[in-house]
Amino acid sequence: MAITLTGHSLTIEDIEAVARRGEKVELHPDATERIRVCRAFIEERIAAHEIMYGVNTGIGEFSEVVLDDDQVRDFQRYLIYNHAAGIGEPAPIDHVRGAMLLRANVHANGHSGCRLEITQTLVEMLNRGVTPVVCEKGSVGACGDLAPMSQIALLMMGEGEAFFDGERLPGAVALEKAGIPVPGLKARDGLATINGSNLINAIGALTVYDTERWLKQAEIATAMSLEALRANMKPYDTRLHELRGFRGAVTCASNLRRVTEGSDLLTGKEKVKVQDAYSMRSTPQVIGAARDQLRWTREQILIEANGVGDNPIFLPDDQVVLTGANFQGTPVSLPIDTLGAAVCMVSVLSERRLNRLTNPALSVGLPPFLTKGAGMFSGLMLSQYTADTQIVEQRILSAPAYIQSIPAAADQEDFVSMGMNSALKTRQIFDLGCGVLGIEMMAAAQALDLRDYEPGRGTKAAHAAVRQHVEYLDVDRPLYPDHNAMKTAVEGLTVLDAVESEIGELDSY
Repeated sequence: MAITLTGHSLTIEDIEAVARRGEKVELHPDATERIRVCRAFIEERIAAHEIMYGVNTGIGEFSEVVLDDDQVRDFQRYLIYNHAAGIGEPAPIDHVRGAMLLRANVHANGHSGCRLEITQTLVEMLNRGVTPVVCEKGSVGACGDLAPMSQIALLMMGEGEAFFDGERLPGAVALEKAGIPVPGLKARDGLATINGSNLINAIGALTVYDTERWLKQAEIATAMSLEALRANMKPYDTRLHELRGFRGAVTCASNLRRVTEGSDLLTGKEKVKVQDAYSMRSTPQVIGAARDQLRWTREQILIEANGVGDNPIFLPDDQVVLTGANFQGTPVSLPIDTLGAAVCMVSVLSERRLNRLTNPALSVGLPPFLTKGAGMFSGLMLSQYTADTQIVEQRILSAPAYIQSIPAAADQEDFVSMGMNSALKTRQIFDLGCGVLGIEMMAAAQALDLRDYEPGRGTKAAHAAVRQHVEYLDVDRPLYPDHNAMKTAVEGLTVLDAVESEIGELDSY
């Protein structure tokens, strides 16, 4: 069933389905009518020569320059040319598709003033698989994502480039092959296509979707390590966390208990310490804090996805045109940026458990570096190195971008969000986090093979899934294929799927 754009009902799951899995999109009839009404409203004012920013004036520092009728017709084309000024490799297709979907949903609110043909072209490009080639870098996150969105807008004039059927083609050729007419750009159409933090928010939405599943895998990796390290399981009793009241900690503790259900550590068959190190017993508080941060990020992303990010904004019912800064990326760049830091934090915790697994002084009887041939063999010694270098990179990337504003446009735009930097580096942090978790899972599986007590049902399922990708390390071998295989397994959710098939779906919030 197609996802219907109403302007106010998109979910994170909808965005992922359209961006990655080609789910079809349609405009709600009410949205179509709102777009038409708004366009009629703006055309009346154009005919009356009412001064409206970005319609019959220049933009940015040139907002006080009033355009004559001939200039109004040509202005949108030059606006797009000037702003298609990005740099770098093409952004991933799912990011661009997400941005197109979010822009169409802004239009569906009926306050952007573009022609219906513009919104319909965005929808048809999504439905027929035409994805504009968009440079990954160039946006400062205010006024929205002007540079990347302008490369999308180039196709509205039959220009630019696009991916279609696995080929990179001139925009006009891609549209023709897909059977999509070129709508052209008239007054307001160009700016209505490019305004708002659409690409930033699309990256943010997809990162939220992925991080929700990554945190479940962080809890599975934790459960494996806890069992391998003979953990005292009392710190994961949900009653403890309910007394403090943080929702994320309660969720994390519940997930850990479910994964380890049936373990000898829970039945009392195995002797355990009175109290374990922080990297073990404070896991619910740490991952829980990341869960609470993620919940806020999700809320902010959804507000933006279903709001009117544009300038100016047209209110046909009130017969008013309002200018402001609803393109400003800070409301989403701040939560996206701090989400990256939260992923880094959880990765640091993972590495500390990895250290305990491999360090004979801390591993509660496990052999050094998880090898029986210590001295002749080095086991997983270098796996920790690999985790460490990824965490250092995460830490460097966790420096906030939202405080890094550099004034632009002759100081007319003297505070910008730098939200694209936030979004891109958070994706990098997430990517590195998949490698870190994969290595912990690999080490925990090795450690479980060296124990002789019964792990929990979920832990056993996780161990079996790891063993589908990485064999037991009996004697030393090159480990880079194992590291890469486990990173791919985390990205592909194979361990998570195996655990949830065994014990049911883990909680997300």
